[in-house]
Amino acid sequence: MKKAVHFGAGNIGRGFIGEILHKNGFEVAFVDVNETIIDALNARGSYEIELAEDAATHIPVDHVSGINNAKNPDAVIDAIKNADIVTTAIGPNILPFIAELIAKGIQARKTADKLDALDVIACENMIGGSEFLKTKVDAYLTAEDAAYVDSYIGFPNAAVDRIVPGQTHEDPLFVVVEPFSEWVIDESQLRNKAIHLDGVHYATDLEPFIERKLFSVNTGHATVAYNGFYYGFKTIDTALQDERVMTALVNTQKETRDLLLAKWDLFDEAELVAYHEKIRGRFVNPHLSDEITRVARTPIRKLGYDERFIRPIRELNDRNLSYATHLATAAKIFKYTDASDEQAVDLQNRLATEDLTQVIESVTGVKEPKLVQELKTAIEAL
Repeated sequence: MKKAVHFGAGNIGRGFIGEILHKNGFEVAFVDVNETIIDALNARGSYEIELAEDAATHIPVDHVSGINNAKNPDAVIDAIKNADIVTTAIGPNILPFIAELIAKGIQARKTADKLDALDVIACENMIGGSEFLKTKVDAYLTAEDAAYVDSYIGFPNAAVDRIVPGQTHEDPLFVVVEPFSEWVIDESQLRNKAIHLDGVHYATDLEPFIERKLFSVNTGHATVAYNGFYYGFKTIDTALQDERVMTALVNTQKETRDLLLAKWDLFDEAELVAYHEKIRGRFVNPHLSDEITRVARTPIRKLGYDERFIRPIRELNDRNLSYATHLATAAKIFKYTDASDEQAVDLQNRLATEDLTQVIESVTGVKEPKLVQELKTAIEAL
């Protein structure tokens, strides 16, 4: 049986990546520091997924195990040494913390003279996730290791899309996910071209697909979250019942289409309209009552220079296209509060003690006076 090592045994790891790997005949070793989940995986060797739909279809996933990387790093290294594929779904901020283990796993493969190609795929909500992970892994490799990596180890970028809301169940392994899923891998960056996963789309140029997903789904979801919070709602589906929130989403999608059509020749406007309509349908799924605090968490990261609002604003501005709705929502992020969210607390503390212009420039990375002033004006208007 083919072997997969997957970093991240959370809801997305089990409810999305793990499911697809299982369907493709892989034995999956989940790597995580959550003892409850790791122990349950090892005790049972299986779990169930439920699709958030009227039929509530259950999907069994077996041939799974768990490794606690904090307690047993050597087992992780050994698993990578013998793996056919390595994947992650742990969040962009956590990727640097697993880089050393991956590097040691690669070194173990080299020492064992393993010449089977291996791909390490970061399935994260970020542009260039696998390439970013590779830069962190490279820091732990020697020049001799680098030559081995160039020949046998790939870090193909990927785009992933499936809504998995925050949830708690008596069974720690049970997870509810939306029926829709999309996983796209950059085929041109693959080392092991013999592995083509059913349920995954392979593209020769991934960047357009990543931007379509990030700027449509992630920007759209965040638009609902921050506008919904501003108007006093607790969940995504209830927020979208408010005309102001739905209008913000529709207008954001229109600006996103304008950008995608201006940047990429491969997209058709009618297809993008249908894609955005489908996304709105996914967001209002009554079986997915997603908490606004989950979608809105880490506001400083979401205000990043290449993230879901500032990058479209910059690129729309460069093309003299409207970004009014993106700007209005970005301003509302500066008003987001959540005492349990470290970044939300930090942002509010900085706004209370520092000059607003300095905070905008520091958080967003934007230096262009026009955009900084527009953000400042929008924030002060709230």
